[in-house]
Amino acid sequence: MDNTLDPDFLSGLTFEPLNRKNWNKFLELFGKNGAGANCWCMHFRLNKSDHEKGKSNNGNRDAMQQLVWQGRPTGLIAFYDDVPIAWCAFSPRKDFIRLEKSRVHKPIDEKKVWSVPCNFVAKEFRKKGVSVALLKGLIEYAKNQGIEIIEGYPTIPTQKKLPDGFAWIGLYKSFQNAGFKIVDRTSKHRPMVRYETEGN
Repeated sequence: MDNTLDPDFLSGLTFEPLNRKNWNKFLELFGKNGAGANCWCMHFRLNKSDHEKGKSNNGNRDAMQQLVWQGRPTGLIAFYDDVPIAWCAFSPRKDFIRLEKSRVHKPIDEKKVWSVPCNFVAKEFRKKGVSVALLKGLIEYAKNQGIEIIEGYPTIPTQKKLPDGFAWIGLYKSFQNAGFKIVDRTSKHRPMVRYETEGN
């Protein structure tokens, strides 16, 4: 993809929930390495041993495909001119096993919450505002689906330059710029943030 992007390209992005029809676009975006270490965005959906096991023989990829074929919500793909350029996981919080077991990000109330625990932006589109645009697209999608609370768990970097491999949970600045607010600071550098679609 040419790096000389139209400065207004963000306004032309479109967003689609992952489904059977665009499954091959998801594979195209994630590449042979499953977006990194053969994760295939299953890190939060499986316990540690199952996730590690799934890194071999396409286990994690097949597990994600099974969710999609079952019609389960898994996430949103961002497209630029029909090219998949970014992804964020998006499902009811209860679908993410590791969140449910987390001591740092325990549920703070009984409200029905959907979580966005990780994201991935194609290398050539990083540092161009795509993460914020993706979160804003996610907010609009959530509103259209009647989803009232979106919850994230981004990082506040402790160093000036954060390696790309550590940005998959999302940067707090991106969430902040998309309108999310901190609702819990149990972790100093991994706050819990929320966006409430009602009234916004």
